[in-house]
Amino acid sequence: MSALVEINDLTKYFDIGQDQIVHAVDGVSLSINSKEVVGLVGESGSGKSTLGKAVLGLHDKTSGNVSFAGQVLPQKYRSKDFQSRAQQMQMIFQDPYSSLNPRMTVGEIIGEGLKLNKDIDAEEISQRVDHWLSLVGLSAEHKSRYPHEFSGGQRQRIGIARALILEPDFVVCDEPISALDVSVQAQVVNLLAELKESMGLTLLFIAHDLSMVRYISDRMAVMYLGGLVEVGDADDVFFDPLHPYTKTLIASNPEADPESERQRVSTTIQGEIPSPVNIPAGCRFANRCPEAMSICHGTTPTLKKPSAAMVGNESKENRRVACHLFD
Repeated sequence: MSALVEINDLTKYFDIGQDQIVHAVDGVSLSINSKEVVGLVGESGSGKSTLGKAVLGLHDKTSGNVSFAGQVLPQKYRSKDFQSRAQQMQMIFQDPYSSLNPRMTVGEIIGEGLKLNKDIDAEEISQRVDHWLSLVGLSAEHKSRYPHEFSGGQRQRIGIARALILEPDFVVCDEPISALDVSVQAQVVNLLAELKESMGLTLLFIAHDLSMVRYISDRMAVMYLGGLVEVGDADDVFFDPLHPYTKTLIASNPEADPESERQRVSTTIQGEIPSPVNIPAGCRFANRCPEAMSICHGTTPTLKKPSAAMVGNESKENRRVACHLFD
């Protein structure tokens, strides 16, 4: 399977003045294969959304690069770069309320990409909008309405139609279910899974809910304070986490059965999250890690394949972990 997207040592810093720099994304490398779903998980503030936006050029890259289908993308996008890549790369935004223009009808919102990027007439645009409204569970009569007339779940479906109507190869889903009711989250995830299969999409799926991420993803990447700490097949990472941070994330995931959830002992990560302005030396998780060693506080671990001796004979080819326990 060939890599469609290659993220190479990508860094994104924000200058907040007074000689202070926020290390939002710090040296991330990750490949995403064609027609693969990679789930990206981690606590709020870990840099997940910033990474997704930097990959698509919505944030300028501080250093490193991103390649798409073997071609290195610009460090800083201009208007023509966004237009030339619109048919290849798209984004489904986290907030279904603020991501839709309230002054445009649903038909105008969904059809805008076709109008700007395709040489087709208004009648064909209208027909394609009708088709995509049907695909996401809405109807053609909705296209004359405005975003405020819809629920959160319906708005997110509109956002999905807007992103996919150009039939892109790669889509970043930036926490597309976090603002939705639990009952609606499963509907949206199932819709994305169906469209992925029917269109052969490649997805970077960013979310907090590890169960949802495992359900839709082929591989899972775990992010902490701007860097990746573990990568592997979704089932391997979910059922057999290696990094102490991943173990704690999995342990804090709610049980589906209410009775089991009531009896479960609450697991929380101890200690304070280090400031992204003052990144500590060594492993960034060391001050909160129950298994930290002296080396963890002075030497930064690299993301590498653990030896079979460290994880047993079930070590998988796709597995990577940044932890001195597996050196």
